[in-house]
Amino acid sequence: MQRAMALTVEQEDRIDPVTLIAGADASMKWRDSRGPVHAAIAPLAWPDGEVLAPASATIVPRFPYVSGYLAFREVPALLAAWEQLAERPQLLFVDGHGRSHPRRLGIATHAGLVLDVPTIGLAKTILCGKVEGELGDAAGDHAPLIDRGERVAWALRTRPSCAPIYVSPGHRMSLTTALGWALRLLDGRRILRPIRLAHDAANAARIAAGQIA
Repeated sequence: MQRAMALTVEQEDRIDPVTLIAGADASMKWRDSRGPVHAAIAPLAWPDGEVLAPASATIVPRFPYVSGYLAFREVPALLAAWEQLAERPQLLFVDGHGRSHPRRLGIATHAGLVLDVPTIGLAKTILCGKVEGELGDAAGDHAPLIDRGERVAWALRTRPSCAPIYVSPGHRMSLTTALGWALRLLDGRRILRPIRLAHDAANAARIAAGQIA
Protein backbone atom coordinates (compact mmCIF):
# COMPACT_ATOMS: atom_id res chain seq x y z
CA MET A 1 0.00 0.00 0.00
CA GLN A 2 2.83 2.42 0.81
CA ARG A 3 4.53 1.80 -2.52
CA ALA A 4 1.27 2.33 -4.39
CA MET A 5 0.53 5.55 -2.51
CA ALA A 6 4.07 6.82 -3.10
CA LEU A 7 3.49 6.66 -6.86
CA THR A 8 0.74 9.29 -6.52
CA VAL A 9 2.81 11.80 -4.53
CA GLU A 10 3.40 15.17 -6.21
CA GLN A 11 7.09 16.04 -5.96
CA GLU A 12 6.75 19.52 -7.46
CA ASP A 13 5.44 22.62 -5.73
CA ARG A 14 1.67 23.13 -5.76
CA ILE A 15 1.15 25.61 -2.97
CA ASP A 16 -1.59 28.19 -2.56
CA PRO A 17 -0.63 31.65 -1.26
CA VAL A 18 0.47 31.05 2.33
CA THR A 19 -1.17 33.04 5.12
CA LEU A 20 -1.33 30.21 7.66
CA ILE A 21 1.17 27.45 8.45
CA ALA A 22 0.91 24.73 11.08
CA GLY A 23 2.86 22.04 12.87
CA ALA A 24 1.53 18.52 13.45
CA ASP A 25 2.63 16.05 16.12
CA ALA A 26 1.29 13.17 18.18
CA SER A 27 1.85 12.04 21.75
CA MET A 28 1.20 8.76 23.54
CA LYS A 29 1.94 7.07 26.83
CA TRP A 30 5.56 5.93 27.09
CA ARG A 31 6.09 2.48 25.54
CA ASP A 32 2.37 1.98 24.97
CA SER A 33 2.27 0.68 21.40
CA ARG A 34 -1.48 0.05 21.37
CA GLY A 35 -3.03 2.74 23.56
CA PRO A 36 -4.57 6.03 22.45
CA VAL A 37 -2.80 8.52 20.19
CA HIS A 38 -3.20 12.19 21.09
CA ALA A 39 -2.60 14.33 17.99
CA ALA A 40 -2.44 18.09 17.64
CA ILE A 41 -2.16 20.66 14.88
CA ALA A 42 -0.82 24.06 15.93
CA PRO A 43 -1.41 26.92 13.46
CA LEU A 44 0.55 30.16 13.10
CA ALA A 45 -0.27 33.17 10.95
CA TRP A 46 2.32 33.78 8.23
CA PRO A 47 4.50 35.78 8.07
CA ASP A 48 3.85 37.56 11.39
CA GLY A 49 3.98 34.35 13.46
CA GLU A 50 0.87 34.97 15.55
CA VAL A 51 0.05 31.75 17.42
CA LEU A 52 -3.54 30.60 16.97
CA ALA A 53 -5.49 28.07 19.00
CA PRO A 54 -4.35 24.48 18.35
CA ALA A 55 -6.72 21.65 17.55
CA SER A 56 -6.35 18.18 19.04
CA ALA A 57 -7.97 14.77 18.89
CA THR A 58 -7.52 11.44 20.67
CA ILE A 59 -8.05 8.13 18.90
CA VAL A 60 -7.34 4.53 19.88
CA PRO A 61 -5.45 3.24 16.83
CA ARG A 62 -6.20 -0.01 15.06
CA PHE A 63 -2.51 -0.41 14.25
CA PRO A 64 0.33 -0.92 16.78
CA TYR A 65 3.65 0.90 16.54
CA VAL A 66 5.85 -0.70 13.87
CA SER A 67 8.93 1.10 12.57
CA GLY A 68 8.35 2.37 9.04
CA TYR A 69 4.55 2.21 9.37
CA LEU A 70 4.00 5.02 11.89
CA ALA A 71 1.54 6.82 9.63
CA PHE A 72 -1.03 4.04 9.83
CA ARG A 73 -1.10 4.57 13.58
CA GLU A 74 -0.96 8.38 13.83
CA VAL A 75 -2.52 9.82 10.66
CA PRO A 76 -6.14 9.01 11.68
CA ALA A 77 -5.69 11.09 14.84
CA LEU A 78 -4.04 13.90 12.87
CA LEU A 79 -6.97 13.90 10.43
CA ALA A 80 -9.41 14.16 13.33
CA ALA A 81 -7.46 17.13 14.71
CA TRP A 82 -7.41 18.73 11.24
CA GLU A 83 -11.20 18.58 11.14
CA GLN A 84 -11.33 20.62 14.36
CA LEU A 85 -9.40 23.59 12.93
CA ALA A 86 -11.34 26.83 12.51
CA GLU A 87 -9.20 27.68 9.47
CA ARG A 88 -7.12 25.29 7.36
CA PRO A 89 -3.42 26.09 6.86
CA GLN A 90 -1.95 26.15 3.37
CA LEU A 91 1.26 24.43 4.55
CA LEU A 92 1.72 21.70 7.16
CA PHE A 93 4.97 20.74 8.92
CA VAL A 94 4.86 17.21 10.33
CA ASP A 95 7.07 15.76 13.06
CA GLY A 96 8.54 12.85 11.10
CA HIS A 97 9.76 11.92 7.65
CA GLY A 98 8.36 12.69 4.24
CA ARG A 99 10.12 11.20 1.24
CA SER A 100 13.10 10.09 3.37
CA HIS A 101 11.44 6.73 4.05
CA PRO A 102 12.38 3.27 2.72
CA ARG A 103 9.22 3.20 0.56
CA ARG A 104 9.14 7.01 0.10
CA LEU A 105 5.98 7.36 2.19
CA GLY A 106 6.76 8.75 5.62
CA ILE A 107 4.06 10.23 7.82
CA ALA A 108 4.42 13.71 6.30
CA THR A 109 3.85 12.31 2.80
CA HIS A 110 1.00 10.07 3.91
CA ALA A 111 -0.78 12.91 5.70
CA GLY A 112 -0.26 15.28 2.77
CA LEU A 113 -1.79 12.80 0.35
CA VAL A 114 -4.85 12.17 2.51
CA LEU A 115 -5.41 15.87 3.19
CA ASP A 116 -4.26 17.05 -0.25
CA VAL A 117 -2.18 19.77 1.40
CA PRO A 118 1.51 20.65 0.90
CA THR A 119 3.56 19.01 3.65
CA ILE A 120 7.15 19.01 4.90
CA GLY A 121 8.62 16.38 7.18
CA LEU A 122 10.91 17.51 10.00
CA ALA A 123 12.58 14.49 11.61
CA LYS A 124 15.11 14.23 14.43
CA THR A 125 16.78 10.99 13.29
CA ILE A 126 17.59 9.24 10.01
CA LEU A 127 15.24 6.47 8.90
CA CYS A 128 17.07 5.61 5.68
CA GLY A 129 20.01 6.88 3.68
CA LYS A 130 23.22 8.67 4.56
CA VAL A 131 24.32 12.30 4.66
CA GLU A 132 26.59 13.04 1.70
CA GLY A 133 29.47 15.48 2.07
CA GLU A 134 30.40 17.61 5.04
CA LEU A 135 27.77 19.31 7.17
CA GLY A 136 29.05 22.59 8.60
CA ASP A 137 28.61 23.61 12.23
CA ALA A 138 26.80 26.93 11.66
CA ALA A 139 23.04 27.38 11.83
CA GLY A 140 21.65 27.04 8.31
CA ASP A 141 24.38 24.72 7.06
CA HIS A 142 22.92 21.78 5.18
CA ALA A 143 23.90 18.68 3.23
CA PRO A 144 21.86 16.20 1.16
CA LEU A 145 20.57 12.93 2.56
CA ILE A 146 20.97 10.24 -0.12
CA ASP A 147 19.19 6.88 -0.18
CA ARG A 148 19.92 4.37 -2.95
CA GLY A 149 21.21 7.11 -5.21
CA GLU A 150 18.25 9.46 -4.66
CA ARG A 151 18.32 12.74 -2.77
CA VAL A 152 15.42 12.35 -0.35
CA ALA A 153 16.02 15.04 2.30
CA TRP A 154 18.41 17.58 3.74
CA ALA A 155 20.37 17.36 6.97
CA LEU A 156 19.96 20.88 8.39
CA ARG A 157 21.90 22.41 11.25
CA THR A 158 19.34 24.56 13.06
CA ARG A 159 21.69 25.87 15.75
CA PRO A 160 25.51 25.94 15.97
CA SER A 161 27.20 22.61 16.73
CA CYS A 162 23.83 20.97 17.50
CA ALA A 163 22.62 17.69 16.04
CA PRO A 164 20.84 18.35 12.72
CA ILE A 165 17.24 17.77 11.80
CA TYR A 166 16.21 16.10 8.54
CA VAL A 167 13.99 18.11 6.20
CA SER A 168 12.13 16.15 3.55
CA PRO A 169 9.31 16.99 1.15
CA GLY A 170 5.97 15.36 1.80
CA HIS A 171 3.29 16.00 -0.83
CA ARG A 172 2.96 18.89 -3.32
CA MET A 173 6.46 19.98 -2.32
CA SER A 174 9.93 19.99 -3.89
CA LEU A 175 13.20 19.35 -2.09
CA THR A 176 14.40 22.91 -2.70
CA THR A 177 11.24 24.54 -1.42
CA ALA A 178 11.11 22.30 1.66
CA LEU A 179 14.60 23.44 2.62
CA GLY A 180 13.74 27.07 1.93
CA TRP A 181 10.80 26.96 4.32
CA ALA A 182 12.87 25.31 7.05
CA LEU A 183 15.55 28.00 6.70
CA ARG A 184 12.88 30.72 7.08
CA LEU A 185 11.89 29.22 10.43
CA LEU A 186 15.33 29.11 12.06
CA ASP A 187 15.11 30.81 15.46
CA GLY A 188 18.04 29.51 17.51
CA ARG A 189 16.32 26.32 18.67
CA ARG A 190 17.00 22.83 17.35
CA ILE A 191 13.33 21.96 16.78
CA LEU A 192 11.48 24.43 14.57
CA ARG A 193 8.66 26.45 16.08
CA PRO A 194 5.64 24.81 14.37
CA ILE A 195 6.73 21.40 15.64
CA ARG A 196 7.46 22.73 19.15
CA LEU A 197 3.97 24.19 19.37
CA ALA A 198 2.35 21.00 18.06
CA HIS A 199 4.42 18.90 20.47
CA ASP A 200 3.27 20.97 23.44
CA ALA A 201 -0.37 20.81 22.30
CA ALA A 202 -0.25 17.03 21.80
CA ASN A 203 1.28 16.53 25.25
CA ALA A 204 -1.40 18.77 26.76
CA ALA A 205 -4.08 16.62 25.12
CA ARG A 206 -2.48 13.48 26.53
CA ILE A 207 -2.27 14.92 30.03
CA ALA A 208 -5.87 16.16 29.83
CA ALA A 209 -6.87 12.59 29.00
CA GLY A 210 -5.23 11.44 32.24
CA GLN A 211 -2.14 9.82 30.66
CA ILE A 212 0.58 11.56 32.65
CA ALA A 213 3.55 9.26 31.97
